[in-house]
Amino acid sequence: MTVVNRLTPPTASPLYLREDEIRRGIELLYFGYSAMIRGADAILAREGFGRAHHRALYFIARQPGLSVGDLLRLLAITKQSLGRVLNELQDKGLVIQSIGTEDRRQRLLRLTAPGEALEAALFAELNARMAAAYGEAGQAAVTGFWAVLLGLIPDGDRAMVENLRQG
Repeated sequence: MTVVNRLTPPTASPLYLREDEIRRGIELLYFGYSAMIRGADAILAREGFGRAHHRALYFIARQPGLSVGDLLRLLAITKQSLGRVLNELQDKGLVIQSIGTEDRRQRLLRLTAPGEALEAALFAELNARMAAAYGEAGQAAVTGFWAVLLGLIPDGDRAMVENLRQG
């Protein structure tokens, strides 16, 4: 019989703004993210890709027809870095670009069927870990977690995040 060792979620002290409490939150965020992404990293490594490829696939899947300029803003990376990532995804037949209908200078991005399949496999890895953690924490904790994460997002970027939520 395997015994699962579950950590008891720490209770924030009334002095939650002190350095040691902030450091604890940073550590939990770091280790939680590392554990969540581990399965997806293995899939990406098999494909010869990294996390930048994953983020591009994720956001293109969330908004089919996303412009290259909007993806640049979402990822907050250089044009050169995004160009390399998109070229590699296109070379493997996972992403296609089309010309914008209203502005012919626009390049709109979509996943191909193999791109959708890869993104779905990557999402399944993240979904399993997030669903388990959400289920263990409960609705009130998830709401609090979201509030903290939103607090980390600069005011100027919050509308972009809200647009993703609304589709």
